[in-house]
Amino acid sequence: MNWRSEYAKKKQTAEQALESVRSGMRVYIQPGCAEPETLVEALLKRGPFVRNVEVVHLLTLGNADYVKPEMEGHFRHNAIFIGGNVREAVNDGRADYTPVYLSEVEPLFESGAMPLDVALIQVSPPDPHGFCGFGVGVDTTLTAAKCAKYVVAQVNDQMPRTYGDSFIHVSKIQAFVESSRPLCELPKPEITEMHVAIAKNVSSLIEDGAVLQTGIGGIPDAVLPFLVDRKDLGVHTELVSDSVIPLIEAGVITGNRKNYKPRKIILGFVLGSKELFDFVDNNPIFEFHPSSYTNDPGLIVAPRKKSTWPPIPSAHTFTAASAAKWIFCAAQRVPREASPSLPCLRQPKAARFPASLRCFRRVPAW
Repeated sequence: MNWRSEYAKKKQTAEQALESVRSGMRVYIQPGCAEPETLVEALLKRGPFVRNVEVVHLLTLGNADYVKPEMEGHFRHNAIFIGGNVREAVNDGRADYTPVYLSEVEPLFESGAMPLDVALIQVSPPDPHGFCGFGVGVDTTLTAAKCAKYVVAQVNDQMPRTYGDSFIHVSKIQAFVESSRPLCELPKPEITEMHVAIAKNVSSLIEDGAVLQTGIGGIPDAVLPFLVDRKDLGVHTELVSDSVIPLIEAGVITGNRKNYKPRKIILGFVLGSKELFDFVDNNPIFEFHPSSYTNDPGLIVAPRKKSTWPPIPSAHTFTAASAAKWIFCAAQRVPREASPSLPCLRQPKAARFPASLRCFRRVPAW
């Protein structure tokens, strides 16, 4: 059977495809701007017919009604990253939280410590060779799709086609649901005077030829415009936002001095707007990889002059002087002493840890 016949045979409605979800299963949802919203909507409709289904994902931007009180007993969310749409449920004890470094998420799937029954993903339509692309989000999803027993793909012709380790063949997917709709977008953050003050100090420490790890939020977006006079910056990062576009177009970000993967922006996913999605579409400067690759400490130390500023959920207690604690070590998160009073950097007090993962160490409460 050729891939076209196989694809046609596997096409289903979203409701038909989500009948694969049964009681007691663990379901993975592709995160970020690549969230397969059509499949999530069908999953919610499946709720009354199932019990004790665990829903696992990182940051999602769409509907997360499976954490509502009325869904208790049907769905329970296990947050690998606590986003705004599930934070209340985690704090109230209606959802679990598994703290883990992003680079260590995929080994949970591969080792069987967190086995996946169903993976809900979103891809671009198949190319002439039968390969679908993960588009704006490879992150932990490529590995999840490899490890899950059953993969349901939302095929969206509005999903960009991106390069790198970012493809999956039709033969590796069990069900296809065609759904043309805009991707989830992340609104641009408000940049405050505090962000700008920190950004000025941070940018003064970034030299020509530096390799950047960019985050999301007011501080990263405030820093990048101050780098327009730099030369040959590189990027090796878990993600990029819209703010990199002007630096690329101005010839500031070239990657020419990188000693690992020169002239390529190495990333796992993008978070931003349609402008960013269009910019990465068929753009060979971007090379997408799984998060276990982009966030591998061994690879991170390879590009020299590494500079990084992780996303800071709130900067109201930070001074410009303390910003230095957030840069120059790509594998390091914010030390607790940087702001012991900042509640959003600490674990939710009611976070609960699934019994199957209690053997894993908890990371420090940031």
